[in-house]
Amino acid sequence: MVGDWLQDLESLEAISQDDDAKRIFLRMAAMSQSGQMGSFLHEIARDDDLDDETKDRLEELARDNTFLLAVEDYLSRTERLH
Repeated sequence: MVGDWLQDLESLEAISQDDDAKRIFLRMAAMSQSGQMGSFLHEIARDDDLDDETKDRLEELARDNTFLLAVEDYLSRTERLH
């Protein structure tokens, strides 16, 4: 249980340290909350520049509303500290 929590925290911190990842995850969280994730998933599926593994991972993350909300919350809280 602690291992899972620690891994999640490490993932959140890695996202916070990468400006591109931060922008992508914040955009995904906003689309998820506004009900626009379907169009994002459609664009991913049509993108020939992405390999299947990347597409699958992005789709998995895009469908995980709890994780997206956690990312948004973590980034919001850590940005206020800096």
